[in-house]
Amino acid sequence: MRRIFFLTYLHAMQNLLLLHGAIGAADQLQPLADALSGNYKVHTLNLSGHGGRAFPEATFSIPLFATEVLQLMENEGLEDMSIFGYSMGGYVAIYLARHYPERIQKVVTLATKFHWDEDVAAKEVQMLNAEKIMEKLPAFATTLKERHAPNDWRIVLSKTAELLASLGRENTLKVEDYKAIQVPSLLLLGDRDRMVSLEETVTVYKALPNAQMTVLPGTPHPIEQVDTELLAYFIKRFI
Repeated sequence: MRRIFFLTYLHAMQNLLLLHGAIGAADQLQPLADALSGNYKVHTLNLSGHGGRAFPEATFSIPLFATEVLQLMENEGLEDMSIFGYSMGGYVAIYLARHYPERIQKVVTLATKFHWDEDVAAKEVQMLNAEKIMEKLPAFATTLKERHAPNDWRIVLSKTAELLASLGRENTLKVEDYKAIQVPSLLLLGDRDRMVSLEETVTVYKALPNAQMTVLPGTPHPIEQVDTELLAYFIKRFI
């Protein structure tokens, strides 16, 4: 009887996908997955070229990554699910909510950069210079090498730089897109985030018809420095 109840309980649990950020990987979200596993059927995904997954034939793009999420859903037999997206992963989640709303229940984003233009993109691309990272941040270079093995982490950076440059030329999501999104969304931003501004987050929050927003205290941009218990609390409270 207990086994039947447990299986029924698992079947009733909502599906929740955790999406990593640019130059990141699914294993960075494992602590969060563990914190949420008692409440949801948690899924993770390495986007192509990340975490050792093979590079795609196409260039990195938000539509490409969104397609990979839909493919995961098809492979796992998931009709719909909610998504938590960190940084770029949040942008992918919002894109899915815009173009595939029937597949997405709710969206939670953290530290997602929504405003892109050529100046912003150029600034972000400068931070993806592999030579400078090896020179000034050798420990981070080692982390990237291990995170993306057997792929060359420098190629991951190069392809990501191309993606950001393309967003700078033409933002994939525009104000009109946000206004059309009906999927309930929660935008989270750390109060110490130096990469994502409060202004751009508030702008998108106001444009979304069915959104909430929360600023996390004492929280910088890197996911490793986010309070996992606090983040899990807000995700569970919203979803």
